[in-house]
Amino acid sequence: VLLLAYLVYVGLGASVLQALERPAEVRTARRLLQQRWELLANHSCLQGPTLQRLIQGVIEAYKSGVTTQGNSTSLGRWDFSGSFFFSISAITTIGYGNLSPSTVAGRIFCILFALFGIPLNLVLLNEIGQLMLLGVQRSAHHLEEKFHWKIKATLVMKTCALVTGLLLFLLLPPLLFSSKEGWTYEEGFYYSFITLSTIGFGDYVIGMNPDRTYPSWYKNVISLWILFGMAWLALIIKFCISLLE
Repeated sequence: VLLLAYLVYVGLGASVLQALERPAEVRTARRLLQQRWELLANHSCLQGPTLQRLIQGVIEAYKSGVTTQGNSTSLGRWDFSGSFFFSISAITTIGYGNLSPSTVAGRIFCILFALFGIPLNLVLLNEIGQLMLLGVQRSAHHLEEKFHWKIKATLVMKTCALVTGLLLFLLLPPLLFSSKEGWTYEEGFYYSFITLSTIGFGDYVIGMNPDRTYPSWYKNVISLWILFGMAWLALIIKFCISLLE
């Protein structure tokens, strides 16, 4: 019965996403094809295979973090800040997919790094989550002793912890992303949840716009936000799991 409910839920999600996203995909494909034919028609010196190789080269370069700016190229995704952020996304299993090692040595190291880093990350997240729970329980105990509440104290503290977590990890960060990335609030909120839930589609990633200048602290602060936000969201998901069970 549980497996059947699971398959029905996934099938329902697939149907809704197909209805919502398929028309946009078709429009994008038609627009791209039209632009390609217009470019070839207006510039007769261009040849189809040559243009296709250029497009493929741009796609491969973008995947490696290289973009063109005038007559030069933009680097910087593999500086220390970018590498640190990639390391966080690897051991937290977010795996945005917008950046990955391109060398054999880098891929081998990434495997070994993740092999030991993922358990370390899970242990750390578990400890942070336990500290959060302990803080809520102690605060509830103090309220119970001071105001002689019993059930109310626990309910009040759990509500405060939920609201505080929502503000710190989901509701306020999109304002920062809007300022630094130029995203809308909805895009920032979407990125926050997709990141903290470790889904990590990679369609929105911070610090990757070559046209913007980011402060040195930006990615480091976001890395800490990811760490503590994942611990908080894991507690919420754990509570949802207990309800389902």
